[in-house]
Amino acid sequence: MTEVLLAVGTEKGLFLGRSRDRLDWEFSGPHFRMNAIYSVSIDRREGRTRLLVGADSSHWGPSVWRSDDLGANWHEPSRPAIRFPESTGASLTRVWQLQPAGPEAPGVVYAGTEPAALFRSTDGGETFALVESLWNHPQRPEWGAGYGGQGLHTILTDPRDPQRLLVAVSSGGVYRSKDGGDSWAPSNTGLRAEFFPAERQYPEFGQCVHKIAPDPVHPDRLYLQNHGGVYRSDDWGGSWRSIADGLPAEFGFAVAAHPRRGDTAYLFPLGGSDDRIPPGHRCRVFRTTDAGTSWEQLADGLPGEDHYGIVLRDALRTDDADPAGIYFGNRTGDVYGSRDEGGTWSLLVSHLPDVLCLRAAVVG
Repeated sequence: MTEVLLAVGTEKGLFLGRSRDRLDWEFSGPHFRMNAIYSVSIDRREGRTRLLVGADSSHWGPSVWRSDDLGANWHEPSRPAIRFPESTGASLTRVWQLQPAGPEAPGVVYAGTEPAALFRSTDGGETFALVESLWNHPQRPEWGAGYGGQGLHTILTDPRDPQRLLVAVSSGGVYRSKDGGDSWAPSNTGLRAEFFPAERQYPEFGQCVHKIAPDPVHPDRLYLQNHGGVYRSDDWGGSWRSIADGLPAEFGFAVAAHPRRGDTAYLFPLGGSDDRIPPGHRCRVFRTTDAGTSWEQLADGLPGEDHYGIVLRDALRTDDADPAGIYFGNRTGDVYGSRDEGGTWSLLVSHLPDVLCLRAAVVG
């Protein structure tokens, strides 16, 4: 039988769930007790499964840990894995993202941080180096900070070309590189910055992008949840157009794409930037199967009324089983899962600390 691992990062540690039927789960934890876990990755390249965790201790500060035995043992490098060069005058606040590159670069792992920067590892996450071309970009000093801080939270590699990279910053917008990170250009055409004056709401950069997910079938297609707005790109971020029609609200943090089926993506809308609770106080996931032309509500098994839990940018994810599992965790500490691609839902675990991020994958 297929075994799925569900990694749940919370404000006070990491919880690991394992299940063979995706109905009954056994959870262990908290690992990294009292650490805020803002990033988790499950790297299954090179014939092994490696967990990478960005843990933030209020006493010791942020660090990157790894496990090659599904969390039974953890290793922390003897020196900080991610550290800003002294010449930058910056210090690491948080690791927002840990993203393995594709199979063509088996040892490469990218990290996105606060302050907003991109780091690259070539040894599977043991050590990272600052991508100085992005840090030294002339627009970077003008990037703002989202409500949760200035974070580089999305890192995508193009499966057709390892030299193409795309990142998103809150609040800097989308940037792309076509030369492996040697140079970068903003790529925000069509994205609105609703918090700017009316005459400046479509700037070259400065948008507060919340998350981007790639379509698994159409490699040029991306789905984006903005700070006010839901968008699609059909040219790998070159331009964006709204696909928000049919949703109860345009605001939200999370977006996830189906792992195999094209044109299929999932959102968890919130009322707005000044109303960050689910519309109608109802817990609902919305799915498109036609690349955003239309949306359907998925709520069978979810709380119907008086629900106020919000889902953060990395707390809505899929696994790679067949049929695909869809999972989300909220800030009330509940984690829900669907083993039929969103058709029906069940509560997997409740009363955890605030859920910050999720990752899920078949591990056996």
